[in-house]
Amino acid sequence: MSIHENLLGGPPPTHLPDDPGPRELLASGGTPADAAAKYPTSSLAWARLADEAFERGSVVESYAYARTGYHRGLDALRRNGWKGHGPVPWEHEPNRGFLRALHALARAAQAIGEQEEYERCAQFLKDSSPTAAQVLG
Repeated sequence: MSIHENLLGGPPPTHLPDDPGPRELLASGGTPADAAAKYPTSSLAWARLADEAFERGSVVESYAYARTGYHRGLDALRRNGWKGHGPVPWEHEPNRGFLRALHALARAAQAIGEQEEYERCAQFLKDSSPTAAQVLG
């Protein structure tokens, strides 16, 4: 028996393919706006834009960036076999952009008073990756 075998009978974890371009651009000093412009399908770029906007108090802008990253991530997950539920492990680095965008969306929804959306996104994050929910707060 493999340690990665799914004993609960649920869907297997979804592992997005690696997309190093946005990560490398950000690591080399590129801004999140540069990354989103060059790699518009990157959830990571949009999540970083959402974080920057939230930190400067632009909550509605953060919400919009996070929603974009979230939807780009859903598209990528579906292209890679995700059926609307199941694990999206934080431990697999390419999944982190989507998980960060989902967290940012929950945070911004709560900040603008969208309590139901906040609760839905926070639960989705926990269901997708308990580790991400813990790491991201």
